[in-house]
Amino acid sequence: MESTLKDMRDGVSDQLVTPWTYSVASGYSLLRDPQYNKGLAFTERERDAHYLRGLLPPATATQQLQEKKLMHNIRQYQVPLQKYMALTELQERNERLFYKLLIDNVEELLPIVYTPTVGEACQKYGSIFRRPQGLYISLKEKGRILEVLKNWPEKSIQVIVVTDGERILGLGDLGCQGMGIPVGKLALYTALGGVRPSACLPVTIDVGTNNEQLLKDEFYIGLRQKRATGKEYAELLNEFMSAVKQNYGEKVLVQFEDFANHNAFELLAKYGTTHLVFNDDIQGTAAVVLAGVVAALKLIGGTLSDHKFLFLGAGEAGTGIAELIALEISKKTNVPVEETRKKIWLVDSKGLIVSSRKDPLQNFKKPWAHEHEPVKDLLDAVKALKPTVLIGSSGVGRTFTKEVIEALSSFNEKPLIMALSNPTSQSECTAEEAYTWSKGRAIFASGSPFDPVEYDGKVFVPGQSNNAYIFPGFGLGLVISGAIRVHDDMLLAASEALAGQVSQENFDKGLIYPPFSNIRKISAQIAANVAAKAYELGVATRIPRPENLVKYAESCMYSPLYRNYR
Repeated sequence: MESTLKDMRDGVSDQLVTPWTYSVASGYSLLRDPQYNKGLAFTERERDAHYLRGLLPPATATQQLQEKKLMHNIRQYQVPLQKYMALTELQERNERLFYKLLIDNVEELLPIVYTPTVGEACQKYGSIFRRPQGLYISLKEKGRILEVLKNWPEKSIQVIVVTDGERILGLGDLGCQGMGIPVGKLALYTALGGVRPSACLPVTIDVGTNNEQLLKDEFYIGLRQKRATGKEYAELLNEFMSAVKQNYGEKVLVQFEDFANHNAFELLAKYGTTHLVFNDDIQGTAAVVLAGVVAALKLIGGTLSDHKFLFLGAGEAGTGIAELIALEISKKTNVPVEETRKKIWLVDSKGLIVSSRKDPLQNFKKPWAHEHEPVKDLLDAVKALKPTVLIGSSGVGRTFTKEVIEALSSFNEKPLIMALSNPTSQSECTAEEAYTWSKGRAIFASGSPFDPVEYDGKVFVPGQSNNAYIFPGFGLGLVISGAIRVHDDMLLAASEALAGQVSQENFDKGLIYPPFSNIRKISAQIAANVAAKAYELGVATRIPRPENLVKYAESCMYSPLYRNYR
């Protein structure tokens, strides 16, 4: 079959008849190639031209009809994991149809391909494992990583999502089974951000696992050994990062995902100056939360610098969000960030982080150790500090108790409560608890989705502070500008773009995020803002700069509509 490769893969061209550029499979093997297979949507002419006669039933179907049938089938499943497996199977059989479903039914399918269902999929990855997706790079491949990258069939890669599986969502060390996360994230880069699927590469780096249960599980798919650390770990990561740059060039985005705290901060600091890197847990979470807080100001009043923030959880997410909020206040008020940090307080497992604390603080917590007498728990911190905004990133469920929320509501007309930990079981409180305990006054958003809540005759729609608002558009902005570095100002640009997409109609429902149904439009706005900032900072390499960046971003987005083959 003659087909498309250049045009189809660029995803830039709108023409549906593809030029004769590249010879792809015909007949039986064409039906087994997910990139080109259309199932019953092959026309009579295509069936003759590509030796498909008799290999398909006589009926032809449109992509719309196929979509209708599949959504009907998926909705029959009661168990989310079964829906996840059905979607995975579709992705391996017919790529364009998979993305068509995901784009058209994003609000319904997002919780399946991503949090919370993807967490359960990772926990059971060994048992549900069918066909490998992505690249597995383990200690066995040390010294040969470049060779391994060359085994991947696609040569032009724009986005890599990589994990070492040590801290998957709030579920802990899942070792090699963490692959579900890069696979799921990249599906969203394509569906929500329009990065073409062939330019995406999911990678899992397997250095072992400390999860005893997995080490004893006969179906475990990874290395059966304790995690390598120190020099051995650093050398493997260094070889990987060098090989990526050597093989794919300066402009490939490497997104670190679900690394443990100590490695996450170090990797970002180490490679941020030499590679195009982004950590979604630290930076993506921060950008999406900042956008929510900025949007919420329309409901709670005041400017960002008028508010006092209290965090439960001082890991990657907590400190990342805190730093971005401090940067934004600093930018808006021209006050040094060292000063603006003082509006933000963090509580970890040992209590409020204060300068007089005796136990040694990890480096990333030190900027948040302010002057205050020791406070042992969250409730006492709320009472002592009287914050206006409460943010949970602790990974521990049910920690925003009735007492905490009642105390917060006693001195705030409209307390802003963000319970960000994933999956749903780890959320600091439920939407119902937040609205009930605050007597319907709270502005609430969470990391995993919650259903609308009725309280006192009024329906409250909780917002979802989901990283999927930010990273797909952010990645697209880096790709379309040919950026070679990520700068904090680009994260602020992404946040401002997202906050600007919340309509009055959304605010009237108490929402501080726009609905996901418009996500591709939102992603194009974010991409344009990020690209504009990249050009302004001099880190963009795509010259000349497109005049209308929003239009350009939209024109670059992958379309899941079927191509016609001649």
